[in-house]
Amino acid sequence: MELTTVWFALIAVLWIGYFCLEGFDFGVGMLLPVLGRSEAERRVLLNTVGPVWDGNAVWVLVAGGATFAAFPEWYATLFSGFYLPLLMILVALIVRGLAFEYRAKVDDDRWRARWDVALVVGSFVPALLWGVAFANILHGVPLDADSEYAGGLLTLLHPYALLGGVTTLLLFLTHGAVFLALKTDGPVRRDARGLASGLGTAAAIAAVAFLSWTQRDTGDLASAVLFLGAAVALVLGVLAVGVGREGWAFVGTFAAIALAVAGLFAALFPDVMPTTLADGTGLTTTNAAATSYTLGVMTVVAAVFTPVVLAYQGWTYWVFRQRISVHHIPAAGRVPEPQR
Repeated sequence: MELTTVWFALIAVLWIGYFCLEGFDFGVGMLLPVLGRSEAERRVLLNTVGPVWDGNAVWVLVAGGATFAAFPEWYATLFSGFYLPLLMILVALIVRGLAFEYRAKVDDDRWRARWDVALVVGSFVPALLWGVAFANILHGVPLDADSEYAGGLLTLLHPYALLGGVTTLLLFLTHGAVFLALKTDGPVRRDARGLASGLGTAAAIAAVAFLSWTQRDTGDLASAVLFLGAAVALVLGVLAVGVGREGWAFVGTFAAIALAVAGLFAALFPDVMPTTLADGTGLTTTNAAATSYTLGVMTVVAAVFTPVVLAYQGWTYWVFRQRISVHHIPAAGRVPEPQR
């Protein structure tokens, strides 16, 4: 197998990890005002993701760095053409991180309420725009003969892209609700379980529509199998949360996102950014790749350090595996920061 194909697959794995892990973080953030009716309940929600959200966010940094090193032409075209949407995502992620860190610094209801709004918006914007961005990559964008982006912001806002954004938004909301049902106890767990069923139904409808559209336009046999697996996993996850099997439900939503993203990359390959212009030049794993020497060095580094990173993150989840309830939250005194 060529190294260009290997690195295309590795970048796909990084995005799968990011969406599966950061996806429930986004969901929890967006559900904060829905499931957190009291300050104690909001602190329960924040403590479910407090120990892991920053580690989950690292996946996107590694995915971006790997794209820059392995496919520099793809990286350059992507970040120049999608400059404004990616800037909006970056600002939202920064604001969201500040909300996690600063919400507990002042014991004042108005202070916390402002940071809660920042957390909700900082979770909503990436959850929506990541879907829009990936849908545009699959659909193709206007690249000229020099593989330079020749469109504008409105070029990216077509029905297929907007459906992609709605799909990721609903999937992350469902994933977050299932995660909260798995990680909490008491009223929060009960409400999250009920909400996950309704959100899961809406997510399944949007996902089937988006993945069917993708399969019709760019899919092949591999993507069809992966999309079908994603749909089945999502349905089973929704059914599992309805009968109180939150662990299996989380496996279902996790697998649904992983298989859907894998199917999107399978449908895209060997392109990395197709063009919609008749006289344009699209980017593929061949003409967008770095040198063989660069890819070889990167492969050795990835083989050495990837198992270490996975082991450390897995250990973090194991340490903070217990359920959290309102009775774990101190009733008085300075509001503590989320568990780290």
